[in-house]
Amino acid sequence: MGQLTVVPTPVGNLEDITLRALRMLREADLIYSEDTRVTMRLLSHFEITGKKLIAFHAHNEHKQLERCVQSVSENTNTVLVSDAGTPAISDPGFLLVRACVEAGLTVECLPGPTAFVPALVGSGFPCDRFLYEGFLPHKKGRQTKWLTILEEERTVVFYESPHRLIKALEECVAILGPDRIVCVAREISKFFEEFKRGTAQQVLDHYKATPPKGEIVLLIKGV
Repeated sequence: MGQLTVVPTPVGNLEDITLRALRMLREADLIYSEDTRVTMRLLSHFEITGKKLIAFHAHNEHKQLERCVQSVSENTNTVLVSDAGTPAISDPGFLLVRACVEAGLTVECLPGPTAFVPALVGSGFPCDRFLYEGFLPHKKGRQTKWLTILEEERTVVFYESPHRLIKALEECVAILGPDRIVCVAREISKFFEEFKRGTAQQVLDHYKATPPKGEIVLLIKGV
């Protein structure tokens, strides 16, 4: 019976990949990839050739899930990767992992890069206890989500896109208060990595004057 191996890939600097991750990619019979073009560039950089790649992303995961599980069961070494970081964290790869577990297949997840961990540690906020919330709801339930963390004592971690960061910070100011301490960690492990810490109002003013770019983690200090 086959096995699914979840392989984290670098969120920025390609040197962040582990030796074990490279070995698993080299030994893979089949690689499920969020974006095959991104994965091909990664494989090419490390001179890994001749691999069969199949796209598994937010637009096709439900349609092909049963077929994917069958394929995992028939291949000795199947690997799942996302564009960057650890698959299944705020990522459609979760569906494949869950389906394989439910089918009684072996699932192994390698340790490796995940953007929110260095963002959390680098923020300087308490990280012995924290609340990871993924992405904020786009519409329904968004205000309710903010209200649930109004009195939260733990550090709260969100992923956010650059074109929605201003809105998120405005809501943070309006609901949690302008003096709530926050940190925006941007472009983790990349050349332009940045940590912007301060009150919600200060950080909002900064990004209104300097529109953000790249991948973003928004951290909110507990009360």
